[in-house]
Amino acid sequence: MQLVELLPDGTRTRLTALPSRSSGRYVPGSEPRQVIVQHDSGGDERMQLSVITIDDRIPYRLDELMPLVHDSRYLHGLEDVTETAVIYSTNRRNGVDMDVVVRELAGGEETVLYDDGGYIGAAAVSHDQQSIAITALSLQPASTTVFLAGRRSGRVTDPDEHAAHHDVAWSADDQTLIMSSNHGREFTAIVRVSEDGEQWQDLLAADDHDLHLSVSPDATAMVVGHHRDGVDELTIHDIDGTQRATVTLTRPGMPAVVWAPDSSRFALFVNAAGDPGSIFSVDARTGQVITVVDGRDQLPDDLELSEPTVHRVPTPDGEEIPCFVYPAAPGGDPRLAGASVLHVHGGPEAEANRIFNPVVQALSAVGITVLVPNVRGSAGYGKRWVSLDDVQKRLDSVADLAALHDWLPSIGLDQRRSALWGGSYGGYMVLAGVTMQPQLWAAGVDIVGISSLVTFLENTSGYRRAYREREYGRLDRDRDFLVKASPITYLDQLCAPLFVIHGANDPRVPLSEAEQITAALAERGIRHELRVYSDEGHGLAKRANRKDAYPAAIAFLSEILAQSPSCQPEDA
Repeated sequence: MQLVELLPDGTRTRLTALPSRSSGRYVPGSEPRQVIVQHDSGGDERMQLSVITIDDRIPYRLDELMPLVHDSRYLHGLEDVTETAVIYSTNRRNGVDMDVVVRELAGGEETVLYDDGGYIGAAAVSHDQQSIAITALSLQPASTTVFLAGRRSGRVTDPDEHAAHHDVAWSADDQTLIMSSNHGREFTAIVRVSEDGEQWQDLLAADDHDLHLSVSPDATAMVVGHHRDGVDELTIHDIDGTQRATVTLTRPGMPAVVWAPDSSRFALFVNAAGDPGSIFSVDARTGQVITVVDGRDQLPDDLELSEPTVHRVPTPDGEEIPCFVYPAAPGGDPRLAGASVLHVHGGPEAEANRIFNPVVQALSAVGITVLVPNVRGSAGYGKRWVSLDDVQKRLDSVADLAALHDWLPSIGLDQRRSALWGGSYGGYMVLAGVTMQPQLWAAGVDIVGISSLVTFLENTSGYRRAYREREYGRLDRDRDFLVKASPITYLDQLCAPLFVIHGANDPRVPLSEAEQITAALAERGIRHELRVYSDEGHGLAKRANRKDAYPAAIAFLSEILAQSPSCQPEDA
């Protein structure tokens, strides 16, 4: 990913040409115009902050950036930018805990606003620029906590409550906070909260779905996303919750909102199953939509993308798994008719949305039906569902794979020719499926997946360990269960071919997780392929590496699924 400046008429100017992923924010009111760039090295996620000026030198290469906050031993997360300062989080104090720092752009003076430990998720500066609202992960399942630093300080929410708070913004008078929260409820609502956390007021709420939020810069309006089954429907409201307008889009998807500085309009980036990303400009009063970039223009005219249908898959214990089914393309390989791939998302406290996924579309194009489930433990379906896989319940989530396999004939699919694909936690699910349910799966593609929960927790980055232990279990207390829930424990049952992809610089799931599973495959003489990318981290960020890995993995699965593979463990 590189930074590109987009004018209202669609004119594009590339700003960066960096060797690794980047993101950035304008410095408001700067002249000449400047951008703060956040970038890492080879996917190591140790973000550094630099400055570029939009002038004749663009696009900027790595050695042309002006360093702002650089120390490659640590990560520095860009949280906010004002006309005079940059607010960032960093773990440079001890390599683990995240501090929040304000750095003056003119002289470089720094003020540490918060150094009380924890993992920072976001920070929002008050309108008077005297206080910051900080959102951090808590040690409760799928939960966050909000507190203030600066002129105002103190806890806003209870860190011991099982509740998630997101999209935090200040009211116009800086006396209260507006946020989305599932405090005291199943789904997130839009609420106003006093700075001491004592008074909570509902502005908008729904009984059956989450609400997302983006508040305008002047805090007079907000865009609300009504999230149902992997897509958002948008409405515009006054800050008290009164509805102004509905935003009508050509196709359902997941929109990201960026407000104009004067709060009169907002830009929408919308990613949909059949659209890799369109950009719109929306009138904040009327909801009128103007197309700036049609993402489908970058696709071949004759390319038909698969559109998913929404299903609920029953489980033996009475639950229902939300699942999106992408049908195989009509022009696919006839030998793959009836074959399927379960594509499992990462996280695990995340969700699969109905957005453009080139891997899913490519699998469909060759003739494979793709199932994209939100197994228990996924976000987007309420507080109860996201916590149904915590610690001792981990294997209930793995059991959902078997329930999905049982359901395949109901939509005309061949149970003998079904494979697993997943990255990160989805990679864990692939390895768990092929080792714990060996008779079900014909093959798997594991991308930066966990083969042992014990060695993963022992070797993952220190700043992540405590928050992963809240989900999987603690090494000092739950080791026996972590061993029981680890795919590597069941290697004697593994017989399915595996395609394994990993980045050498992965700070989350170390490369050793891939090496130990492929070593076991080699010892047992099971077909496998391991592709390690020296310039990648947790997943593949570079187009060249994706074009090398993904077509090879799809060809690997296609060859196996075109046959009637027989995979039975040795002791069957």
